[in-house]
Amino acid sequence: MSIPAHPRTNSDQFTTRFSSTRRGARLARLLVLQQLDHWGFPYRSEPSDLVAAIVAELAANAVTHGRVPGRDFEVSLARTTTTLRVEVADTRTEGRPPVEDTPAAPPPDSETGRGLLLVAGLAARWGVAERQGPGKTVWAEIDLTGGRT
Repeated sequence: MSIPAHPRTNSDQFTTRFSSTRRGARLARLLVLQQLDHWGFPYRSEPSDLVAAIVAELAANAVTHGRVPGRDFEVSLARTTTTLRVEVADTRTEGRPPVEDTPAAPPPDSETGRGLLLVAGLAARWGVAERQGPGKTVWAEIDLTGGRT
């Protein structure tokens, strides 16, 4: 039996599941970077760097706050001519993050709580949506046309 080198993709979308571990979060970021390179967004380009940072934060949140033992998290990446959209879905139903234009900053001495602030600062748009089945999807979009809205 032949195993493909990477998950099956079509020209506009990439979706795969990862174990809810720190290693799974790291692998998610690396595979998204590989897919972006395949789509023509080379490593270390602005879109690649932005999406890598967003995936790193959302995947870290999924394995830290959204982890349900025995269940994976899922990462989806979609492109259009004007937008790259990242979605990270986990299966935890409680503790849904608030959706605000700018998330509240944690106390200055806190060592955590800045991930969604970073995502909000990097993305043109972001939000939280229900997913089919248990859990939630946190999504973020970057614009490929120059300006962020």
